[in-house]
Amino acid sequence: MEMKRCLIVSGGYAPHQAPAAADRVARLLEPEGFQVTLRDDLSAYDIEDLTSYDLIVPNWTVGDMSVDTAKRLWAAISSGVGLGGFHGGMVDGFRGSDRFRYMIGGSYVAEPGGIRDYCVEITRPDDPVVAGIADFAYRSEQYYMHVDPAVEVLAVTRFDDAHHPWIKGVVMPSIWKKSFGAGRVFFSALGHVPEEFDDPSMSTILKRGLVWASR
Repeated sequence: MEMKRCLIVSGGYAPHQAPAAADRVARLLEPEGFQVTLRDDLSAYDIEDLTSYDLIVPNWTVGDMSVDTAKRLWAAISSGVGLGGFHGGMVDGFRGSDRFRYMIGGSYVAEPGGIRDYCVEITRPDDPVVAGIADFAYRSEQYYMHVDPAVEVLAVTRFDDAHHPWIKGVVMPSIWKKSFGAGRVFFSALGHVPEEFDDPSMSTILKRGLVWASR
């Protein structure tokens, strides 16, 4: 069987422990037939032949992406390369790049209350990415995001009034997938620190989503 190729580019905000999280992702994907390339510098997006990969995992919180680099990534994904990732390494990456946010399908804006307990509610139990997984309790940052209405929502979380009363009852997409040209995009808001990969629901959904997104 021919192996698929995955590029993970990690760095940025230190508390997310991006290199350790990348190792966790690699351990999820390698048994699924992926050859994983780990890079820790943003020049990878300009140096690598992005179209030679089947999946790209952006794992860099904040950071800067030039217009030319964003156009290279756009061309690769729209041609059929998969794009997938998790938490701030994807949805809070490259805040100044409207092209990047458009590809992802959403952007981070807050995590009211910081690390807290909440419930992840599965909204599409018929979808293979989340099939067989029931709603589950989770402890992490609960991301508040601005989300593209075109995404296909697979799971949501609900906000209470413990920290910001004006968002009480808000139902927020937390796991989604979408198309981008000929490519597929997957995102999960879960995974603030590498230890969260020990949660079987979190890691199973992420693995399935990345495999789904890959070319």
